[in-house]
Amino acid sequence: MDAELSSLEDRINTLAMLCQQLRTENAQLKLEMASLQASNMKLHDKVDMAKTRVEALLARLPVEEHD
Repeated sequence: MDAELSSLEDRINTLAMLCQQLRTENAQLKLEMASLQASNMKLHDKVDMAKTRVEALLARLPVEEHD
């Protein structure tokens, strides 16, 4: 009986450690995701600005007339 309780205690301790590791990893992944989302938004804004600039440049180009 003592061996069974000891084994159960070991398994519970292992489970508790694994749970803590997963909580820590989850917190780190949340921080990384927030950072990547912010970076993605910055890149999206840059693409939008570039698109606007290209459209403005294209609008300034003379139109070729074909005979």
